[in-house]
Amino acid sequence: MSDQAYDTAVFDVDGTLVDSNYHHVLAWYRAFRRFGLTIPCWRIHRATGQGGDQIVGYLAGDDVERQHGDDLRDAYAEEFSPVRDEIQPFGPAQDLLQRVKERGLEVVLASSGKEDDVEHFVDILGVRGIATLWTSSKDAEQSKPAPDIVEVAVGRAGAAKPVMVGDSVWDVKAAQQLGIPTVCVRNGGFGVDELREAGAVEVWESLDELLDGLDRSILGG
Repeated sequence: MSDQAYDTAVFDVDGTLVDSNYHHVLAWYRAFRRFGLTIPCWRIHRATGQGGDQIVGYLAGDDVERQHGDDLRDAYAEEFSPVRDEIQPFGPAQDLLQRVKERGLEVVLASSGKEDDVEHFVDILGVRGIATLWTSSKDAEQSKPAPDIVEVAVGRAGAAKPVMVGDSVWDVKAAQQLGIPTVCVRNGGFGVDELREAGAVEVWESLDELLDGLDRSILGG
């Protein structure tokens, strides 16, 4: 465990606490197909963790963003809505947040998902009494890897020494711009080496492993 005491744990939601990444992949794949674009699913997966404002241009180029960006985001929302209720939390998510809170850290959720989706995930996670606050896409101009959402969450919490918890290189990049260390879990399918190279200070195989090893993590308080 680190000698440095952190006061706030900022958790990403999609892919970190709820098992939603592949639902997002298929929703984006189907949205692009509506416009005659076939983006390989592996590429969409690798981009997942970025918000809708970032992902269209990243995957299909600036011309597609200019011509169809808003319509693609609308199509994605239509494709995602029917599968949202299939999404479940990762098993130990609630216990992990509770344990982190008991260690003296304030727990906040930094999501750039749509407000209704974030509220739904907070409900299925059962963390309304654990997390102090949570964000959504309405709270920031840009999504990850821009730092906006993390900055809003940290600012609202009044955090002096926050630590980020995420599942993707995009979480690491967003937090890094604010000088915040990131603990990563491999729920998002990113490799240990690439998460480390992005700047993650810890990489755990799963939430289960992180929960079991909490005393050895900077989240241990």
